[in-house]
Amino acid sequence: MDAVIDELPLYWEGFRTTLSLTLLSAVIALVLGTILGSFRVSPVPTLRWFGTAYVELVRNTPLTLVFIFFVFVAPQLGWTPSDFFAPAVVALSVYTAAFVCEAIRSGINSVGVGQAEASRAIGLTFPQTLRLIVLPQAFRTVIPPLINIFIALTKNSSVAGGFFVAELFGVGKQLTNAHPGDVIAVLLGVAVCYLVITIPAGLLAGYVERKVVFAR
Repeated sequence: MDAVIDELPLYWEGFRTTLSLTLLSAVIALVLGTILGSFRVSPVPTLRWFGTAYVELVRNTPLTLVFIFFVFVAPQLGWTPSDFFAPAVVALSVYTAAFVCEAIRSGINSVGVGQAEASRAIGLTFPQTLRLIVLPQAFRTVIPPLINIFIALTKNSSVAGGFFVAELFGVGKQLTNAHPGDVIAVLLGVAVCYLVITIPAGLLAGYVERKVVFAR
Protein backbone atom coordinates (compact mmCIF):
# COMPACT_ATOMS: atom_id res chain seq x y z
CA MET A 1 0.00 0.00 0.00
CA ASP A 2 3.01 2.30 0.23
CA ALA A 3 2.85 2.85 -3.52
CA VAL A 4 -0.79 3.95 -3.27
CA ILE A 5 -0.12 6.32 -0.39
CA ASP A 6 2.97 7.81 -2.04
CA GLU A 7 1.05 8.42 -5.28
CA LEU A 8 -2.10 9.91 -3.74
CA PRO A 9 -1.60 13.27 -5.53
CA LEU A 10 -1.55 11.43 -8.86
CA TYR A 11 -4.67 9.48 -7.90
CA TRP A 12 -6.36 12.75 -6.98
CA GLU A 13 -5.46 14.28 -10.33
CA GLY A 14 -6.85 11.24 -12.16
CA PHE A 15 -9.99 11.31 -10.02
CA ARG A 16 -10.61 14.98 -10.80
CA THR A 17 -10.09 14.39 -14.51
CA THR A 18 -12.48 11.42 -14.52
CA LEU A 19 -15.08 13.42 -12.59
CA SER A 20 -14.72 16.36 -14.99
CA LEU A 21 -15.05 14.05 -18.00
CA THR A 22 -18.16 12.46 -16.52
CA LEU A 23 -19.92 15.67 -15.51
CA LEU A 24 -19.22 17.60 -18.72
CA SER A 25 -20.11 14.66 -20.93
CA ALA A 26 -23.27 13.95 -18.92
CA VAL A 27 -24.56 17.52 -19.33
CA ILE A 28 -23.84 17.62 -23.06
CA ALA A 29 -25.26 14.12 -23.60
CA LEU A 30 -28.41 15.04 -21.68
CA VAL A 31 -29.04 18.10 -23.85
CA LEU A 32 -28.20 16.32 -27.11
CA GLY A 33 -30.12 13.18 -26.11
CA THR A 34 -33.21 15.22 -25.22
CA ILE A 35 -33.13 16.92 -28.62
CA LEU A 36 -32.69 13.57 -30.36
CA GLY A 37 -35.47 12.03 -28.28
CA SER A 38 -37.75 14.85 -29.39
CA PHE A 39 -36.75 14.12 -32.99
CA ARG A 40 -37.70 10.46 -32.54
CA VAL A 41 -41.32 11.37 -31.74
CA SER A 42 -41.55 14.37 -34.06
CA PRO A 43 -44.35 14.54 -36.66
CA VAL A 44 -41.70 15.60 -39.20
CA PRO A 45 -40.46 12.46 -41.02
CA THR A 46 -36.99 13.92 -41.71
CA LEU A 47 -36.38 14.57 -38.01
CA ARG A 48 -37.62 11.08 -37.08
CA TRP A 49 -35.33 9.55 -39.68
CA PHE A 50 -32.34 11.58 -38.45
CA GLY A 51 -32.95 10.64 -34.81
CA THR A 52 -33.34 6.96 -35.65
CA ALA A 53 -30.25 6.92 -37.88
CA TYR A 54 -28.15 8.64 -35.21
CA VAL A 55 -29.17 6.20 -32.48
CA GLU A 56 -28.70 3.09 -34.59
CA LEU A 57 -25.34 4.23 -35.97
CA VAL A 58 -23.77 5.50 -32.74
CA ARG A 59 -25.23 2.91 -30.38
CA ASN A 60 -23.89 0.06 -32.51
CA THR A 61 -20.43 1.59 -32.97
CA PRO A 62 -17.71 0.63 -30.44
CA LEU A 63 -16.78 3.55 -28.20
CA THR A 64 -13.11 3.08 -29.11
CA LEU A 65 -13.92 3.84 -32.76
CA VAL A 66 -15.76 7.00 -31.72
CA PHE A 67 -12.63 8.07 -29.81
CA ILE A 68 -10.40 7.27 -32.79
CA PHE A 69 -12.57 9.49 -35.00
CA PHE A 70 -12.51 12.52 -32.71
CA VAL A 71 -8.88 12.16 -31.61
CA PHE A 72 -7.22 11.27 -34.93
CA VAL A 73 -9.65 11.91 -37.80
CA ALA A 74 -11.36 15.14 -36.70
CA PRO A 75 -8.04 17.10 -36.59
CA GLN A 76 -7.49 16.18 -40.24
CA LEU A 77 -10.89 17.70 -41.01
CA GLY A 78 -9.92 21.03 -39.47
CA TRP A 79 -10.72 20.70 -35.75
CA THR A 80 -7.50 21.24 -33.83
CA PRO A 81 -8.10 21.22 -30.04
CA SER A 82 -5.26 22.27 -27.75
CA ASP A 83 -5.29 18.99 -25.80
CA PHE A 84 -6.91 15.55 -25.80
CA PHE A 85 -9.45 16.36 -23.09
CA ALA A 86 -11.89 18.14 -25.43
CA PRO A 87 -12.03 15.28 -27.99
CA ALA A 88 -12.61 12.85 -25.11
CA VAL A 89 -15.56 14.92 -23.84
CA VAL A 90 -17.05 15.13 -27.33
CA ALA A 91 -16.61 11.40 -27.97
CA LEU A 92 -18.23 10.43 -24.67
CA SER A 93 -21.04 12.95 -25.16
CA VAL A 94 -21.86 11.83 -28.70
CA TYR A 95 -21.82 8.16 -27.69
CA THR A 96 -23.84 8.55 -24.49
CA ALA A 97 -26.42 10.81 -26.16
CA ALA A 98 -27.70 7.83 -28.17
CA PHE A 99 -28.58 5.98 -24.95
CA VAL A 100 -30.01 9.12 -23.33
CA CYS A 101 -32.17 9.58 -26.44
CA GLU A 102 -33.73 6.14 -26.05
CA ALA A 103 -34.39 6.72 -22.35
CA ILE A 104 -36.05 10.07 -23.10
CA ARG A 105 -38.09 8.53 -25.92
CA SER A 106 -39.39 5.80 -23.60
CA GLY A 107 -40.32 8.48 -21.07
CA ILE A 108 -42.16 10.49 -23.71
CA ASN A 109 -44.05 7.39 -24.82
CA SER A 110 -45.09 6.71 -21.22
CA VAL A 111 -47.03 9.98 -21.07
CA GLY A 112 -50.69 9.50 -21.86
CA VAL A 113 -51.70 10.24 -25.44
CA GLY A 114 -54.74 12.12 -24.16
CA GLN A 115 -52.54 14.84 -22.67
CA ALA A 116 -50.90 15.56 -26.03
CA GLU A 117 -54.32 15.58 -27.71
CA ALA A 118 -55.67 17.96 -25.07
CA SER A 119 -52.72 20.32 -25.56
CA ARG A 120 -53.32 20.37 -29.30
CA ALA A 121 -57.00 21.05 -28.67
CA ILE A 122 -56.15 24.25 -26.78
CA GLY A 123 -53.86 25.38 -29.60
CA LEU A 124 -50.38 24.38 -28.43
CA THR A 125 -47.86 23.53 -31.11
CA PHE A 126 -45.83 20.32 -31.03
CA PRO A 127 -42.71 22.03 -29.55
CA GLN A 128 -44.87 23.74 -26.92
CA THR A 129 -46.56 20.44 -26.06
CA LEU A 130 -43.21 18.75 -25.62
CA ARG A 131 -41.70 21.55 -23.56
CA LEU A 132 -44.65 22.36 -21.32
CA ILE A 133 -46.59 19.10 -21.01
CA VAL A 134 -44.70 15.99 -22.09
CA LEU A 135 -41.03 16.45 -21.22
CA PRO A 136 -41.55 17.47 -17.55
CA GLN A 137 -43.45 14.22 -16.97
CA ALA A 138 -41.06 12.18 -19.11
CA PHE A 139 -38.01 13.37 -17.17
CA ARG A 140 -39.63 12.41 -13.90
CA THR A 141 -40.09 8.88 -15.20
CA VAL A 142 -36.62 8.38 -16.66
CA ILE A 143 -34.43 9.87 -13.91
CA PRO A 144 -33.40 6.43 -12.53
CA PRO A 145 -32.42 4.97 -15.94
CA LEU A 146 -30.63 8.21 -16.79
CA ILE A 147 -28.54 7.91 -13.63
CA ASN A 148 -27.68 4.33 -14.63
CA ILE A 149 -26.59 5.61 -18.04
CA PHE A 150 -24.35 8.17 -16.38
CA ILE A 151 -22.87 5.48 -14.13
CA ALA A 152 -21.99 3.59 -17.30
CA LEU A 153 -20.56 6.85 -18.66
CA THR A 154 -18.24 7.06 -15.65
CA LYS A 155 -16.86 3.62 -16.44
CA ASN A 156 -16.73 4.36 -20.17
CA SER A 157 -14.51 7.36 -19.42
CA SER A 158 -11.69 4.85 -18.82
CA VAL A 159 -11.40 4.56 -22.61
CA ALA A 160 -10.01 8.11 -22.59
CA GLY A 161 -6.97 6.76 -20.73
CA GLY A 162 -5.93 5.00 -23.92
CA PHE A 163 -6.06 8.31 -25.82
CA PHE A 164 -3.61 10.44 -23.84
CA VAL A 165 -6.03 11.70 -21.17
CA ALA A 166 -4.66 11.35 -17.63
CA GLU A 167 -7.85 10.07 -16.01
CA LEU A 168 -8.04 7.19 -13.52
CA PHE A 169 -7.36 4.41 -16.01
CA GLY A 170 -4.43 6.34 -17.48
CA VAL A 171 -3.09 7.00 -14.00
CA GLY A 172 -3.44 3.31 -13.15
CA LYS A 173 -1.53 2.34 -16.27
CA GLN A 174 1.21 4.81 -15.44
CA LEU A 175 1.48 3.62 -11.83
CA THR A 176 1.58 -0.07 -12.71
CA ASN A 177 4.57 0.66 -14.94
CA ALA A 178 6.23 2.67 -12.17
CA HIS A 179 5.46 0.11 -9.43
CA PRO A 180 5.43 -3.34 -11.08
CA GLY A 181 5.66 -5.04 -7.68
CA ASP A 182 2.48 -3.36 -6.41
CA VAL A 183 0.15 -3.89 -9.35
CA ILE A 184 -2.74 -5.29 -7.28
CA ALA A 185 -2.61 -2.44 -4.75
CA VAL A 186 -2.40 0.16 -7.52
CA LEU A 187 -5.41 -1.29 -9.36
CA LEU A 188 -7.39 -1.58 -6.14
CA GLY A 189 -6.73 2.12 -5.57
CA VAL A 190 -8.08 2.91 -9.04
CA ALA A 191 -11.15 0.72 -8.41
CA VAL A 192 -11.88 2.49 -5.12
CA CYS A 193 -11.76 5.86 -6.89
CA TYR A 194 -14.33 4.67 -9.44
CA LEU A 195 -16.53 3.30 -6.65
CA VAL A 196 -16.44 6.68 -4.90
CA ILE A 197 -18.25 8.06 -7.97
CA THR A 198 -20.50 5.16 -8.97
CA ILE A 199 -21.80 3.93 -5.59
CA PRO A 200 -23.28 7.32 -4.51
CA ALA A 201 -24.79 7.66 -8.00
CA GLY A 202 -26.36 4.20 -7.66
CA LEU A 203 -27.76 5.07 -4.24
CA LEU A 204 -29.15 8.29 -5.68
CA ALA A 205 -30.83 6.33 -8.48
CA GLY A 206 -32.50 4.03 -5.95
CA TYR A 207 -33.65 6.95 -3.82
CA VAL A 208 -35.10 8.84 -6.79
CA GLU A 209 -36.81 5.70 -8.07
CA ARG A 210 -38.54 5.18 -4.70
CA LYS A 211 -39.60 8.83 -4.66
CA VAL A 212 -41.04 8.62 -8.17
CA VAL A 213 -42.96 5.43 -7.41
CA PHE A 214 -44.32 6.97 -4.19
CA ALA A 215 -45.35 10.15 -6.02
CA ARG A 216 -47.32 8.16 -8.55
